[in-house]
Amino acid sequence: MDIAQFIDHTLLKPDATESNITKLCEEAKKYHFASCCVNPCWVSLVSKVLTGSGIKTCSVVGFPLGASHTMVKYSEAERCVEDGAEEIDMVMNIGAFKSGNIDFVKNETEEIVRKTGLLVKVIIETCLLSTNEKVEAAKVVMEAGAHFVKTSTGFSKYGATIEDVKLLKGVVGERIGVKASGGIRTYQQAKDMIEAGATRIGTSAGVAIVTDVNKNTPGGS
Repeated sequence: MDIAQFIDHTLLKPDATESNITKLCEEAKKYHFASCCVNPCWVSLVSKVLTGSGIKTCSVVGFPLGASHTMVKYSEAERCVEDGAEEIDMVMNIGAFKSGNIDFVKNETEEIVRKTGLLVKVIIETCLLSTNEKVEAAKVVMEAGAHFVKTSTGFSKYGATIEDVKLLKGVVGERIGVKASGGIRTYQQAKDMIEAGATRIGTSAGVAIVTDVNKNTPGGS
């Protein structure tokens, strides 16, 4: 399995420096990851460094809480596009969703998809949802025209689980992708997520995953 093609090589820490971001991009080019995912302030830099590499520039919107005003999310998304983003990972308004304001969440997502015209992944933060809410959230994401439902920000209680990936995959099938993120640090963990139905992996441990010494060892983890 060429696992690198599934990986969004990610650095979203608040103390990430310019040199850290440049290194992220160089690693992505070396290992041929799917994208580099960074905070909005770094999009223009990443887009420039990745020019001609085939690696996508990905950024986040409403990250990590999803609770920004809708107009702020729109503005952030549009600026990401202007700066060169090619993919957007937006955080669903979790409080609105859990309050039953489904139309609000759906409309907000639809507008991000429409305004950007990019591939959009929607983070539903599975660790904060019940099983029924996870199912409903995946349906809303799909109906809103987004391209992926994503498990986690990696900044909440816990990240992706095999059970959640299987659940989301069962809901969306082949209609949209499933991105697993949060806590995935080894080749075996990433492989397990893909076998469970993930079509993209978000991780800050991309290099460790693709160079994992255990990846070719039976039972290695």
